[in-house]
Amino acid sequence: MIGSGIFMLPAALAAFGGISIVGWMCASLGAVLLAVVFGYLGKLVPEANGGPFAYTRLGMGDFAAYLVAWGYWVSIWCANAAITVAVVGYLAVFFPILETSAMSAIATGLAIVWFFTWINSKEIKTVALVQIIATTLKIAPIILIGIWGMFYVQAENFTPFNLTSESDFSVITTTTMLTFFAFLGMESATIPSGSVQDSARTVRKATVFGTLATVVIYIISSVSIMGVIPSEILAESSAPFADVAEIFWGGAAKYIVAAGAVIATMGALNGWILMQGAIPMAAAHAGLFPKIFGKVNTAHSPIYGIAISSCIVSIFMLFNYSNSLVDTFSYMMQLTTLAVTIPFLFSIISLVRLLKRSSTGFYKKCAVAMCAFAFTVWIMVGCGSEVLISGLVLFLLGIPFYFLISREKA
Repeated sequence: MIGSGIFMLPAALAAFGGISIVGWMCASLGAVLLAVVFGYLGKLVPEANGGPFAYTRLGMGDFAAYLVAWGYWVSIWCANAAITVAVVGYLAVFFPILETSAMSAIATGLAIVWFFTWINSKEIKTVALVQIIATTLKIAPIILIGIWGMFYVQAENFTPFNLTSESDFSVITTTTMLTFFAFLGMESATIPSGSVQDSARTVRKATVFGTLATVVIYIISSVSIMGVIPSEILAESSAPFADVAEIFWGGAAKYIVAAGAVIATMGALNGWILMQGAIPMAAAHAGLFPKIFGKVNTAHSPIYGIAISSCIVSIFMLFNYSNSLVDTFSYMMQLTTLAVTIPFLFSIISLVRLLKRSSTGFYKKCAVAMCAFAFTVWIMVGCGSEVLISGLVLFLLGIPFYFLISREKA
């Protein structure tokens, strides 16, 4: 979960004012509800590999499972484009030209995407080593700045509470949708559950407690940054954590924190590029995606699916780099969040259907599922009409492929 979102969100939220903290709290509550849903699913069918895809196939059949795989795959394209924008934003601390030259930013972003595509063509132990290093380094600056910043928060930076001309509810809806992006990945512990020891218990605990820990880290660090830097300055920042570090500890600290953020966001990109090959491969093995996505190289990497996905990520970046880094990141966040809501909704419906086969705690678990369903629909509404239309088009584009694949199978 902890990747590019938290490193760029304070700047994206600054235009809304202190009310965005309410959005953080709503997103946190929704994330916990969804984590509990995935915990239930992990316990019900611990042997299922593929997370939302596998649960939907068990609960709703092949067509719904295909839609989940497609929606999840689309969300990964968008997420990887957003993460790459965040990497470039923090690299701009070291190379200011990346903030002023769109061509330099695009070239750098494409180079990063294809470097990690190459990394993911290697054996899984190589990918894992990169991920371990990045995960170790990314938590430290977030927690340090979050706790230290609490002593320097100025209340006037949260006023006026709502900086926009829209209603409070409308702004809370928008900020909840934006902040929910930072929680995407909560379900990732369910994807390899068939290979996890005592997965019925381990996956549920990892999902729920991991999400709760992330909630605390996110809210503390966001409140600190928004309380230290005035909103009009924060809104223009391409590296908010680095800017706060400079205020606290001087210029050297800015570069240290920016380096940590670059490593963290690169680690997130590395992990999600792995996912952009894993999800289509699971669908291909089930006969629901073209066979090329199921092919692996000598290192057992689904490199063909990864490379196809990276081509699409590159195109997304080229089309959306005409705005500022923060604007581009915000748009990609919204599109990613919308795309992943379909797999979440189908997973919730599958939980209710699977619960009918289990007599224990049916009504309590259904109540949690219905609350998570309502929250997910609210997130979809918060994406706005432009993003909803773009997301709908991307989603509908996948349906003809299902029938082509089904015909080929037959």
